[in-house]
Amino acid sequence: MKKINTVGVVGAGTMGSAIAQKFAQQGFKVILADRDMKYVNKGIDGIKEILRQAVERKLFMPKQVETTIANITGCDKLQDLKPCDLIVEAIFENFEAKSQLFADLDNIVDNDTIIATNTSSFSVSELAKSISNPSRFIGMHYFFHAAKNRLVEIIPGKETSETTYRTMQVFSVLSGKDAITTADTYGFAVNRFFVPWLNEAVRLYEENIASIPQIDNVCMKVFGIGMGPFALMNATGVPIAYHAQITLEVFGNLYKTSNLLKTQAESGNNWDLGDFDAAIADKNTENIIVERMAGVVFYVCSQILDDNICSATELNRGARIGLRWRKGPVDLMKKYGQRAVKGMIEKIADIYKVKVPDGIDEKNWQLDFVQLEVSGSKAIISMSRPEDMNALNVSLIKQLDEKFSLANANPDINTIFLTAKGKAFVAGADIRFFVKNIKAGKIDDIEAFTKYGQSVFAKIDSSKKKVVALINGLALGGGLELALCADIILAVPNALMAFPETGIGIYPGLGGTQRTAGKIGKGLSKYLIYTGQFINARTAFEIGLVDSLISPGDMFDILEGRKEIPEITNRGINEKYSSLEAFFNKFTIEDFFCKIHDNEYLDEEESSKMSRKICQKAPLALRTAEKLINLAAGPASELEDLKMIFSSSDALLGLSSIGKRVEFTGK
Repeated sequence: MKKINTVGVVGAGTMGSAIAQKFAQQGFKVILADRDMKYVNKGIDGIKEILRQAVERKLFMPKQVETTIANITGCDKLQDLKPCDLIVEAIFENFEAKSQLFADLDNIVDNDTIIATNTSSFSVSELAKSISNPSRFIGMHYFFHAAKNRLVEIIPGKETSETTYRTMQVFSVLSGKDAITTADTYGFAVNRFFVPWLNEAVRLYEENIASIPQIDNVCMKVFGIGMGPFALMNATGVPIAYHAQITLEVFGNLYKTSNLLKTQAESGNNWDLGDFDAAIADKNTENIIVERMAGVVFYVCSQILDDNICSATELNRGARIGLRWRKGPVDLMKKYGQRAVKGMIEKIADIYKVKVPDGIDEKNWQLDFVQLEVSGSKAIISMSRPEDMNALNVSLIKQLDEKFSLANANPDINTIFLTAKGKAFVAGADIRFFVKNIKAGKIDDIEAFTKYGQSVFAKIDSSKKKVVALINGLALGGGLELALCADIILAVPNALMAFPETGIGIYPGLGGTQRTAGKIGKGLSKYLIYTGQFINARTAFEIGLVDSLISPGDMFDILEGRKEIPEITNRGINEKYSSLEAFFNKFTIEDFFCKIHDNEYLDEEESSKMSRKICQKAPLALRTAEKLINLAAGPASELEDLKMIFSSSDALLGLSSIGKRVEFTGK
């Protein structure tokens, strides 16, 4: 597989400069090219301004910005792109212009340089005909704003090689993107349903069924979005929606561009959004808006699934991540149910005189949150719910159980890797599940979920095969508890870990009070669980929680067998943490409540700081965690106090107030 170090981006406009910024932020050397240096400089100046604002908002440190800018150079000659391992085209949507660019690049770059198009409109396979070796050509469709939006659609053409495709899958991860793979068809996956959704909104207005603010208002509620379709078109450009819709007309009458959308785009004006606060539609109008807007999405998404353009999981992910819909189209179809969805689709089919898709069936709406890949003697199990930070819910735990059981029962497998897609390893349990069941008085469901989770984790912990956890992002609560079931824990440098439970009114219930102490001792376990302190991979390594640090590139080399798993030695805990360990071994939770000052382990300022931090946590959760750590009776002991802790007012308060400062009462 090709190693990518230097990336060329052709086109220094809004999209190209954002793509270049993201690559540079992730540590790649980037050459930003355009036909004139004035465009290149404008693009780089725009990047600098965005990063300056990020520093003001404390999203980046000044040093990070300096490094990012240093990673970018500009040029106005294609010849300067010769050193690139990958080139991403991001020029205006014109087939002839793109084709000529690729033909020119073909004569400049090395034969194994990957050439990618960011087209949203044209066939990847047709564009690939512009170069002599189409096996190295691929579609990489990024979404606005590409420096912030994590979605990318990977579109292999007919001639794209498996090596090129796999290289771009890995590059997507290393460049901070969540990728979905789609077939090479107009609109790919996301624009195929999103653009007709915009078009349908214009039709509703054109037909005098509802006003613009009414349509926006209803759509915001139904799809869980911050802006309705008209506001979105204003933000991204009405002509962009118009031109995108034209390319989809090949799919039939449903996709015919609204006359009003054409008129508005040609006028150069934005939509008049009207008085949003007064935009309350009557029930009948609201129902029509819902049926038409959801119906079009359901119709097109059913076509996408019928035609195997992408999986239901990827389709849903595209909307959740790329469009930031709180509920993806598959989520919505599952919510409405097969009968209602079919009814909406049939109404759309009747309006536009088109055929009803064949596969309107709940069986086609399965969302896969855990992936299993077997290669020789190793199995790779990946948590794949990046749209929700891989948070543990009932479905994910069940799928983890199924996938691990398959790998564990396979006699040809001797090593099982646990890793994840996206920027989190596992960001704990799904808080919404807890809140929903507490409010419904269904504490038994929480107990059952936790008990089942413990049984799955115990299966992993007791496996006779070598289990390796690769922490490649955020590992909170249940995520860290999952990693602790492994024989070996590896982490990339930007990984972050924490047990935040006592700060939200509960305690670690999937083995965290037990396996942590088994790995790093009771003192440091108490430190992590009482304080909820976030620690980076380096600190985790120094205290013995992580066995070895690896680079993101090494992670893929290990997974694909090009590098061996690092040898693990019994290092013990770094001496600089011995005082901290002794401090937490010495003092009880009640001591912290009484405000510790004089002690032989930490200075007064540091010990006071620890006491203040701990006293902000939930008292019941702290006392329970202390009891469990001291007893060391095994993970099952954590189940005994679940009903008490989740019945407490502190648990509901903490779980309902994530990210907010709350005052716990100890009740």
